[in-house]
Amino acid sequence: MKQAYVDDCPYYLDDFLTNMKVVKDRSDRTEEAYFIDIRTFLRYLNVKHHAVPAETPFNKIKIKETPIEWLECFSLNDAYVYLKYLKDERNNSTKTRARKCSALKQFYVYLCQKAKLISNNPLDDLELPHINQALPKYLSLEQSLELLRNIDSKNQVRDYCIITLFLNCGMRLSELVGLNLSDYSRDNRTLRVLGKGRKERIIYLNDACVSALDEYIDTTRPHVEQTAIFLSANKTRINKRRVQQIVDEQLQRAGLSNLGITTHKLRHTAATLMYQHGGVDTLVLKDILGHKSIATTEIYTHLSDENIKKAMESNPLSEEIEKKKK
Repeated sequence: MKQAYVDDCPYYLDDFLTNMKVVKDRSDRTEEAYFIDIRTFLRYLNVKHHAVPAETPFNKIKIKETPIEWLECFSLNDAYVYLKYLKDERNNSTKTRARKCSALKQFYVYLCQKAKLISNNPLDDLELPHINQALPKYLSLEQSLELLRNIDSKNQVRDYCIITLFLNCGMRLSELVGLNLSDYSRDNRTLRVLGKGRKERIIYLNDACVSALDEYIDTTRPHVEQTAIFLSANKTRINKRRVQQIVDEQLQRAGLSNLGITTHKLRHTAATLMYQHGGVDTLVLKDILGHKSIATTEIYTHLSDENIKKAMESNPLSEEIEKKKK
């Protein structure tokens, strides 16, 4: 975690984050996200208790000296007032409020049950804001083929390989940039990827992926002492932002830049194509994508239902109402 965060972290929050890091094995990024969400709450408490001058900008409020007693006397009703504050004063979306609410609930579980710093947990019955699950955007089979056929760049073989892996394997952006040469087994035709929570999984590669990887590694990738598979122009591990730029550039070349497609939407595309065209079972798809819960994977069954509905509505007879003979 950044030193600036550590310097402004009360002891009980520091202990909570240490628990998340050491016991629950959360990543640095997750640890930082929890700190930011809990910091918002503690800043709010300082405002609520008039501990800072009224003119102090919210993002300048220090939380280091926030007393644990304020958390002890915080009630369930106070929590709903806080959520209203996030909506009305901080303009947080429903999704953001739900995330901050979830972080706060976990924080209180730790304070009460693990650290024994407060005697009871007032947030046991706190309900998270309801999020309407939107169907993810994705490319159709025809659009995916169009994207692959139009890839052209200074590093065409590399960029073709990157997009081929996204569209076939459904890996996350962080997983792709984290790939090392040692993760690729030519004999077994597999890739070992490191997913969320440092959880490893094996992805079995089809012919398109093996061909794209072999061509890039054997003929185009610079032969330098570098463990990463995908390298930048500087012969260092390619970063996330550059991969996002590559995807944006190639979508534009293929005339698909107006669809709101991102690297993560290519992951959705891979999953959707496997489910709709490959007949892949959701339990298998869950393992391929590295989802923790089958509920996350089931979004693709809803996608299929939506497509069926659209297909029925597009029938040329859909507006023809049979009239009963009198």
